[in-house]
Amino acid sequence: MLKSIPPILGPDLLYILRAMGHGDEIAIVDANYPGDSAGPELVRADGNSATEILDAVLTLMPLDSFVDEQAICMQVMGDANQRLPVMDEFSALIVKHEPEMKLSSMERFAFYDRVKGAYAIIQTGERRLYGNILLKKGIIRPE
Repeated sequence: MLKSIPPILGPDLLYILRAMGHGDEIAIVDANYPGDSAGPELVRADGNSATEILDAVLTLMPLDSFVDEQAICMQVMGDANQRLPVMDEFSALIVKHEPEMKLSSMERFAFYDRVKGAYAIIQTGERRLYGNILLKKGIIRPE
């Protein structure tokens, strides 16, 4: 255990978050997501929801302020404008940690394709449908 680091972030995930560079992306996905076959390194977080992991990750990782879309969720099939409760929770967590940023969305199969190019995937135990989010790492400015 370490001070000020959420205990649900294990050593493998901490290494990944630290090793990622500006512009690299990491996906937090639900229990139904085909994480193992997607391609990037997979970290399991089966006992946690996607929102718990997102909250923990955002305590450490800045989002990219140089792009328009720093956090992207998967759109609901057949209704791209529908907002599910898990998406509202993602949005609230982004604003909590990065008040000037917002959640955008992407068509399901485009989301799958984009995740294939991510640095890593965190597979959670999230059972709510569409509990998937992609984050683009930002920078920490000099003081």
